[in-house]
Amino acid sequence: MGELSELFVPERIAVVGATEREGSVGRAIMENLVDDFEGDVVPVNPKYDEVFGLPAVSGVGDSDADLAVVVVPPHIAVDVVENAGEAGISNVVVITAGFGETGTEGATREQELTAVAEEYDMNLVGPNSLGIMSTPKGMNATFGPENATEGSMSFMSQSGAFITAVLDWANDQGIGFKDVVSLGNKAVLDEADFVDTWGDDEDTDVIIGYLEGIDAGREFIDTARDVTKDTPIVLVKSGRTDAGAQAASSHTGTIAGSDKAYEAGLEQAGVIRAESVQGLFDAARVLENQPLPENDDIAVITNAGGPGVMTTDAVGDSRLSMAEFTDETLDTFSETLPEEGNIFNPVDIVGDADNERFREALDVALADENVGAALVLSCPTAVLDYAQLAEDTVELQEKHDKPVAACFMGGERVTSAAEVLTDAGIPNYFDPARAVGGLDSLARYRDISRRQYDDPVEFDVDRERARDILASVEDRDDTRLGVEAMDLLDAYGIDTPTGDIVDAPAAALEVAEEIDGDVVMKIVSPDILHKSDIGGVKVGVENENVYDAYEDLITRARNYQPDANIIGVQVQEMVDLDSGVETIVGTNKDPQFGPLLMFGLGGIFVEVLEDTTFRVAPVSESEATEMTEEIDSAPLLRGARGREPVDVEGVSETIQRLSQLVTDFPAILELDINPLVATPDGVKAVDVRLTVDPDQL
Repeated sequence: MGELSELFVPERIAVVGATEREGSVGRAIMENLVDDFEGDVVPVNPKYDEVFGLPAVSGVGDSDADLAVVVVPPHIAVDVVENAGEAGISNVVVITAGFGETGTEGATREQELTAVAEEYDMNLVGPNSLGIMSTPKGMNATFGPENATEGSMSFMSQSGAFITAVLDWANDQGIGFKDVVSLGNKAVLDEADFVDTWGDDEDTDVIIGYLEGIDAGREFIDTARDVTKDTPIVLVKSGRTDAGAQAASSHTGTIAGSDKAYEAGLEQAGVIRAESVQGLFDAARVLENQPLPENDDIAVITNAGGPGVMTTDAVGDSRLSMAEFTDETLDTFSETLPEEGNIFNPVDIVGDADNERFREALDVALADENVGAALVLSCPTAVLDYAQLAEDTVELQEKHDKPVAACFMGGERVTSAAEVLTDAGIPNYFDPARAVGGLDSLARYRDISRRQYDDPVEFDVDRERARDILASVEDRDDTRLGVEAMDLLDAYGIDTPTGDIVDAPAAALEVAEEIDGDVVMKIVSPDILHKSDIGGVKVGVENENVYDAYEDLITRARNYQPDANIIGVQVQEMVDLDSGVETIVGTNKDPQFGPLLMFGLGGIFVEVLEDTTFRVAPVSESEATEMTEEIDSAPLLRGARGREPVDVEGVSETIQRLSQLVTDFPAILELDINPLVATPDGVKAVDVRLTVDPDQL
């Protein structure tokens, strides 16, 4: 592709399919461009000599344009794009629908379109796109009814309808944009391309978007990580439910619904994920103009006790904290506020507060070294001038250079004050919880911008041995492996208990006699996933009982599933569960992000409690360690209630080694180590099961 930034600064735009026909897309695009575009517009249509008074040309090759907007029927759109490429036009927006979204024929047509774009090294947006906008150039190359007002947010969306709705609303709210892109089918350019471009754009202060999917998850993570060091990204990702997730056979696959990968991937990318459209703009507006707080402690100045309590609750639900004022600040409040007021946070300056009292209190709070940000929370009274309060808020925010959010509650009387705040980059929210959410986004982004990303550790492993074990599925009817693949873990340095798989009682006794102490015996069958549910696991078996235990396990398995493939019985050393914690480490291959790692409380509780956390592989040492800290059961690992801490570093290393394994071998579709028993002396993988795609070996 060519330099993508050139897409937004064309000097000459060709509209292929331009027309004056009422109700047509070609007419809407022409009208939008003729109204405001600062460059030249060239109608392309062999039926007309001119369109809207502009001379028309018969083919895109005659347009001498540097951007072509294609609005012709799908069966000729590919030829038009090819003609544009032959003419040296490197930027194309395909508005036309009827491609991959319509079925097999459309998908084939989209592949042809992609091939043409690649052949001519073209920046291609779409197909099935609303179009693109860039306000500095006055370019509205869309068929939407609204143009964007100028601002410093750049906005992408997979839904064109969402763009039209947002622009209509944003114009009312005084929210402006720099660039706007309707991604369409993303045949060539996708979200990562625009994130990368806007990250280098000095005029884009915040990147926002609505996404329904991310096609190349790992690429997006890597791109966004670089961008979010300097430019915040806030996204709404739809499709949170697991309704569309494919059935999975592993614990990890069962728990890791499709949204888990997005949740993990966006977090690793440094993207702030908004829960709603309202949350998207609440975060974006404060990130666009307000400085980052030095700490998470906020001061709340209010003339209303009830909303002050509501705000305190909202702070408690966020990552923020109510600031503890210095003695100097408390002394000043004591001297200046009425006795019935509250000098502690939230600062209640009482309902009869005039503008001067509000101003003084905010000034004192912002001057406090413990305060990272402030929220001005007010309800209308006869003695309070909202417009003046807005001007004072703006002045004091600039004086102290700390982030401020406003919550001027009310209706019509707030309008002019809100305009003053908006013009100065201070967002005003009616709901205190939304104001707190905005400030919370600032604190989150501050931490994101300071992140240091480490490269994954490269362990010395035996890849050839691992490949041979995985390739064993090629000679089987079933692509699942169980404890017969324990050597796979050993090949990647993951410690496993001493033991072996046998197919006769005598062999079982032979293995048991080589192990110090009692043993664990388990049925080995790829068809029996939950061995404990059928009594397929015996713990604490003495040597004298090994024969009987073997026969009983085989009988139970045959009674449970007569046609099951019984490989044998695993005889294994006992692992000390009394001093350890059963955890699970697993992976499930996500279609967009690739291997998704899971860590959590294991054993029989994994699917009941779902105390788990996720990351997209590969993970660094710090990311693996974070996983051990995020689960609710983390105190068990670190010595809750007087217990000795387990080897958390060993758990972290196991996560990293599994991460390397599934990164090295994309053929692993699902894998569970459950339980991974963590004790003070180390960790051991007691059981494993996995599913392999032999075609990827």
